[in-house]
Amino acid sequence: MTSTDRSALERLLGIFTEVRAGEGRVALLLTLDIFLILTAYYTIKPLREALILAAPRGEEWKSYASAGQALLLLGAVPLYAWLAGRASRRRLIDTVTLFFVANLGLFFLAVKTVGAGSLPLGLGFFLWVGVFNLMVPAQFWSLANDLYSPEQGKRLFVIVAFGASMGAVLGSKLAGTMIGAFGLEQLPLAAAGLLLLSLWLSHAVQDRSVAAGTVAARTTPEVDAPVGRTGAFTLVLRDRYLLWIALLMFFLNWVNSTGEFLLGDIVKTSIAHQADAAAIAADARDAWVGARIGEFYADFFFVVNVLGVVIQLFLVSRIFRYLGIRVALLVLPIIALGAYSTMAFVPLLAAVRWAKTLENATDYSLQNTVRQTLFLPTTREEKYKAKQAIDTFFVRAGDVLSAVLVGVGIHTLGLTTRGFAMVNLALVLVWLLLAVAIGREHARRVHALTAPVSPAAGSGGAGSPGAELGA
Repeated sequence: MTSTDRSALERLLGIFTEVRAGEGRVALLLTLDIFLILTAYYTIKPLREALILAAPRGEEWKSYASAGQALLLLGAVPLYAWLAGRASRRRLIDTVTLFFVANLGLFFLAVKTVGAGSLPLGLGFFLWVGVFNLMVPAQFWSLANDLYSPEQGKRLFVIVAFGASMGAVLGSKLAGTMIGAFGLEQLPLAAAGLLLLSLWLSHAVQDRSVAAGTVAARTTPEVDAPVGRTGAFTLVLRDRYLLWIALLMFFLNWVNSTGEFLLGDIVKTSIAHQADAAAIAADARDAWVGARIGEFYADFFFVVNVLGVVIQLFLVSRIFRYLGIRVALLVLPIIALGAYSTMAFVPLLAAVRWAKTLENATDYSLQNTVRQTLFLPTTREEKYKAKQAIDTFFVRAGDVLSAVLVGVGIHTLGLTTRGFAMVNLALVLVWLLLAVAIGREHARRVHALTAPVSPAAGSGGAGSPGAELGA
């Protein structure tokens, strides 16, 4: 088809990346779906920070709780893989989403009853959000990877990831508005409603993608069939490429979580000083501090996500087109080198806040889009199972090492802000080496997948590598 065959929607989306005839509607539905998921997450993210940081020694327990999230995922990932090996794609997505919606209703009742300042509630909600905010978006991106070829994904994920960036902006702004108007306890209900809308959109995406021929290389029964019964961790450990991606996510989140600890410690100390200066009564202090922390993080997330939207909208497609995936993989670790160099030598709240702002904004936009494209040249089973393991357990494993670093650093080594930042600088160097190796292997796999197959290579039947890869 020529550019004249494109719809008005496709021409509009073409301002930001190349969109071909017949691709616009599915891309828009996927964009709206991840928009709602991220709006839901950022609606409850300030509540997570408020509940854990308002509790006694909450900033320290926040780091330690990451180990608990990893333990939970050791059970959740195999359970998800078991379900994916037996349920249709639609049933898999429905079951997981409705489970988290029901949980949000229970947390609404708990927050309304207990309120901020309770360590058990703060820890429980923190652990739950740590599983939710990885499993649900990972499941969405598995679906998106299942629908697109590597060539399509490289072009269209730019638009889809824009929906994630916009959802993060709206969610953080919505949370700040709701906290001021209704308090903390209403946030879980808002998130539950958004997740139900996203579930309806996921049905529309799957129906439309088949009707539009997006997945034409596979028949409809194959598209919705269970993906196989190999274990998620087995898939990761037996494949060098997947293992490298897992290690990259491990080091990335080790670095990022340590940076979040530094920010949280400085924020809580600053707001505690404000409470002292304002002479807040003891019986109202926890609620006051919790609300101020929630407001700070709502504003912080809003700024981070606005910057992320700008990067996603105006830079990501151009970096992909002119520099390629291999260079794009290096951008965030280079920014992290600058951010933690700043923290090491200028450990002030303003400097730390803006260093983390740039790091997080790039992570949520460019790095997130790059990470999703890495799974395009993989099998369907790897897209749903290995990706879930990497995007959940290996991410949280990085958080666990961060928690160990925080505990040992505070209680044994007596590390200061500069000490933690210097450790992060060393970790970023390992991250850079992994990014270089992954970029090379990704280019090799995409070339092998898209290269013309000679007649001598066979007909590409069910036993060929090409037959296993998602179209």
